[in-house]
Amino acid sequence: VQLQASGGGLVEAGGSLRLSCAASGHTFSTYRVAWFRQAPGKEREFVAAVTRSGGRQYYADSVKGRFTISRDNAKHTVYLQMNSLKPEDTAVYYCAADRSYSDSYDPHEYDYWGQGTEVTVSS
Repeated sequence: VQLQASGGGLVEAGGSLRLSCAASGHTFSTYRVAWFRQAPGKEREFVAAVTRSGGRQYYADSVKGRFTISRDNAKHTVYLQMNSLKPEDTAVYYCAADRSYSDSYDPHEYDYWGQGTEVTVSS
């Protein structure tokens, strides 16, 4: 599967952005998908994940209540709605996919990655 992330940009603190991750291939629904982010000088960290059906979502504590992950398997796309953005959300955001049934959100377990989309939140 190939992934294409988009939707990043510059936004003021308190604002919103919606990221999209479009996937190629007709087996998209067999992949679990997650969003990760990497700020300058920091390690890549887990942000949110969604199950194959879209029925369950998981979030990092730092974004819980502000971000919402969803997926549309018919459109082969996963979304990350980001509200109440903070300067500390500034990072390059990556979507990733994996066919395992692991409960781990270690980025090393994800086999397929999009190219990243940059989010900058000004104070």
